[in-house]
Amino acid sequence: MNQLHIGFLIYPEVIQLDVTAAYQVLSFPPNIETYLIGKTLKPVVSNEGLTLTPTVDFNNCPQFDVICVPGGGMGQVEVMQDQVTLEFLQRQTKEAQYITSVCTGSLILAAAGLLAGYQATCHWAFREQLAMMGVEVVPQRVVIDKNRITGAGVTSGIDFGLTLLGLLCGADTAQMAQLMMEYNPQPPYNSGTPDTADSQTVESLLEAGKPLIDAFKRQTQSSC
Repeated sequence: MNQLHIGFLIYPEVIQLDVTAAYQVLSFPPNIETYLIGKTLKPVVSNEGLTLTPTVDFNNCPQFDVICVPGGGMGQVEVMQDQVTLEFLQRQTKEAQYITSVCTGSLILAAAGLLAGYQATCHWAFREQLAMMGVEVVPQRVVIDKNRITGAGVTSGIDFGLTLLGLLCGADTAQMAQLMMEYNPQPPYNSGTPDTADSQTVESLLEAGKPLIDAFKRQTQSSC
């Protein structure tokens, strides 16, 4: 079985579960080598305060078979404006088999011009911003359009990872990975989407997230 190289972009204030959920799934087969890609090799602190250390930087990485871009907090706004990062993604995607994202990572792909004409998804609170960037937004947990695969909010990284693993290594391998992880979600509350959560919960979360939502909106407007 051919060796596959999968790279996850990381940056200051990245959402750690956007990275680690899919990373956990895709690290299962022995023929997949996973990397954490940093602009430099300097450790970065995630949005939750977890320190992540890049295993490779932009200048010393292989050509990846899969490039995955996770979402982030306020630090993502800077990434969406950073030409060095955007040009790195553009170079990598010329030869990559799959170009992918989790959560608001799809907005970074869109900022790099890599989702024009494609269907994609992201965290529900940022669909408007993604649509403003010329992307056809599909409100599904995982969206596949040709070689673009995008996951919705945070925990969808597991579903995204299993979907991608099935494409790369077959359904049998993906099902073994799911079993190994004992991924059989039974959440204690039915508030995982704005459709199932009560209106007060939705409004409270939107209010708490307003500074980030507004920052993303300003950035997407400037990118249009």
